[in-house]
Amino acid sequence: MRAKITIAIVAALSAVAGFSFAAVSTHDFVQHLDRQVHGLHCSFLPGLDQADVSGASGCHVTLMSPYSSILRETVWGGIPIALPAMAVFAFLLALALGLWATGRVRDPRAMGFQALAWGLPVIASAVMGYISLSTLGAACKLCIGIYAASGVGFVAALAGFFMARADAKPRAIPIPEGAAADETVEAPPPVITTRWGVLGAAFALGVGFVLVPVVVYAAAAPDFERFVGSCGTLADPSDPNTVLLPVGAQTNPVPVIEVLDPLCPACRGFEARFEASSVQSQTSRKVLLFPLDDSCNWMIDRAIHPGACAISEAVICAEDEAEEVIAWAFENQEAIMAAERSAAGGAARMARERFGALSECIGSPRAQARVNQSLRWAVQNQLPVLTPQVYVGQTRLCDADTDLGMDYALTRLVTQHGNGGGQ
Repeated sequence: MRAKITIAIVAALSAVAGFSFAAVSTHDFVQHLDRQVHGLHCSFLPGLDQADVSGASGCHVTLMSPYSSILRETVWGGIPIALPAMAVFAFLLALALGLWATGRVRDPRAMGFQALAWGLPVIASAVMGYISLSTLGAACKLCIGIYAASGVGFVAALAGFFMARADAKPRAIPIPEGAAADETVEAPPPVITTRWGVLGAAFALGVGFVLVPVVVYAAAAPDFERFVGSCGTLADPSDPNTVLLPVGAQTNPVPVIEVLDPLCPACRGFEARFEASSVQSQTSRKVLLFPLDDSCNWMIDRAIHPGACAISEAVICAEDEAEEVIAWAFENQEAIMAAERSAAGGAARMARERFGALSECIGSPRAQARVNQSLRWAVQNQLPVLTPQVYVGQTRLCDADTDLGMDYALTRLVTQHGNGGGQ
């Protein structure tokens, strides 16, 4: 019996740990509902570390990814998946305590139900872990904590089930040596099997644990409709020097301009979210290069992304293959900037090694002039010095809507433009 109680305690503590990690993740997500930039907690000791404001942690990558929430086009930012995770762990904690308090740790049916319930976070952890590593290329410590808690809890619940099933098997009661023939031998108490109806009610309760907070969150989420399209327009969208580079199909009805720096991590994140959005197929996208590198950009006094000027030249030189160069730059941002920091010209050298056909063009007066024209187009349209910036037609997507709120705001801007309500 002591082993069963130990297993119940392990399952309960695993649920507490999973709830704690999910709660911190939900808190970090909800902070962004004020449309401001906030630091994130990314630690195996949830809530006890300093919030990271660099935006470079694995937790930031996963939180800002399109996989961190659902219903993004309906609710600004969507409903964080960490919220139903909290509810699931709360239910598993209540279930573990309930089984222990009612003595059901000897009931194989009840313990089997608990093992099946723990299977939900285990399956979800496997799916999300695969997405994090294969698609996002990032490891989130809070997420890993949830995965570990799910695994330990599932193993404990499974062990409890097998122990209960073994105890429930009929077996002979040993008669003590030397006992009288008429002496009674005390048998262990019978196992009370939980009725299926009770387990059905427990399942319904678990569903309620998840649905109630999700529905309440969706109903209480702020309405940000008023911000859509309120962040200004382009002063002069004409492009006599052809500085706007076409990316992807140009036959779709809604024109989109993306102002980007090829070495900007936020631009890389936006690109991933945009590619996963439902409106991507409705847009004809063009890119304005805006390198935040003082070697060509006179609007900044230091290189925020060293090497961005050289990579922008490579993008321009690639012409119809510009999208391939941008994708390469996004994938190798850290290495390119490190090469430029270690030696001037390191970024250009990497680009020439990767794209040999562009070697003579990169660094040429023509390529440098084209980058300069891109920057002057930005000045002509009074663009702020930041990336990414997005314009649907001539209407600017608010900066606060380029990450968590992108699906919500971009869908509405595209719809407005399609209905003739946008510029």
